[in-house]
Amino acid sequence: MTATTLFYIIIAIILFDFILDKILDALNAKHFTDSIPKELQDVYDDNEYKKSQDYKKTNYKFGILTSTFSLLLTLGFLILDGFEAIDNVARNFSENPIAIALVFFGIIMIGSDIISTPFSYYKTFVIEEKFGFNKTSKKTFWLDKLKGWFMMIILGGLILTAIIWFYQTSGNYFWLYAWALVTIFTVFMNMFYSRLIVPLFNKQTPLESGTLRNNISAYAETVGFTLNKIFVIDGSKRSTKANAYFSGFGNEKRVTLYDTLINDLEEDEIVAVLAHEVGHYKKKHIVVNLFASILITGLTLYILSLFISNPILSQALGVEKPSFHIGLIAFGMLYSPLSEITGLLMNWLSRKFEYQADDYAKTTYKSEPLITSLKKLSKNSLSNLTPHKAYVFMHYSHPTLLERIQNLRR
Repeated sequence: MTATTLFYIIIAIILFDFILDKILDALNAKHFTDSIPKELQDVYDDNEYKKSQDYKKTNYKFGILTSTFSLLLTLGFLILDGFEAIDNVARNFSENPIAIALVFFGIIMIGSDIISTPFSYYKTFVIEEKFGFNKTSKKTFWLDKLKGWFMMIILGGLILTAIIWFYQTSGNYFWLYAWALVTIFTVFMNMFYSRLIVPLFNKQTPLESGTLRNNISAYAETVGFTLNKIFVIDGSKRSTKANAYFSGFGNEKRVTLYDTLINDLEEDEIVAVLAHEVGHYKKKHIVVNLFASILITGLTLYILSLFISNPILSQALGVEKPSFHIGLIAFGMLYSPLSEITGLLMNWLSRKFEYQADDYAKTTYKSEPLITSLKKLSKNSLSNLTPHKAYVFMHYSHPTLLERIQNLRR
């Protein structure tokens, strides 16, 4: 196979992904105006349903604009040898392969983020603002950007440095050392994300004493679940949308409730949501997802090790001097079809786990408060109640609201 052939394969993969996504988006958009199923008739009134339709249509049109821009930018970059130009710039800074790679990816990542910033700014301060979701100040928006860059430079830079060093010292067996490193990092972040990373962006405070904490503690005791760390996060700092999540293991396990969730739901509904999250823990979903992620990472790194030394990867992107960082870019593009398949499997597994967590909440607590909480959360986020089945299959990590309610009422 020649570099030219590989170049056209990369172009074909990019175009196929784009066309498939647009077909799925269009199919989904055709269902925006479907009548609401009878089980969901009480989610929206007429005015709210019209607002939700407008929100979906606005995001659909904006998505076409942003994805088309991204496609044209990527194709232009490939055709005009943009990767070679940035590689040449990076090589002007140093002759050390690790330093070159760090500068190269720094330019790519930060440059890409700068180009996409006008779109994210419009999404936040125009679309989300128009529909009453946005609570982000301009100061918070820009601080989030700077903090994100800082984390990317520090954490991403350290991991990339280690992986390239493994490659230089271990050859094609580098993937084993890289896999071990990424595994340790993944487990560490699962353990300490809420303690170390979340405080950089949000304020977390222990749930104050009162009836809600008492009800949560009483439920946890009935299912033999030790839960001392219940935190409230200031999600309203950025959006009116609500959420709750479980994180950590052992002594680090904690439940985090958005302040918007506490404001939007009744206490029994919050306990039902918590029961769902406890279900994920009791059913070992967090551990299974972690192991699945680690296995997929290992598979990816192994396949990378088979091809990364082939200079044709760099040549396919128009870069004559082969390097690890250029090969990594080319591999990422070629690997995307397999990544889509593993993504589909993970989404299927996630939807299955959501049913199991719902069943756990129904068995150990009550189904009706969970149903009403799901309806309120869907209403308050203007969720799509009638998505296309193909779109759900490809993109949804959770069953639809209708499917979850039907399951809870069985």
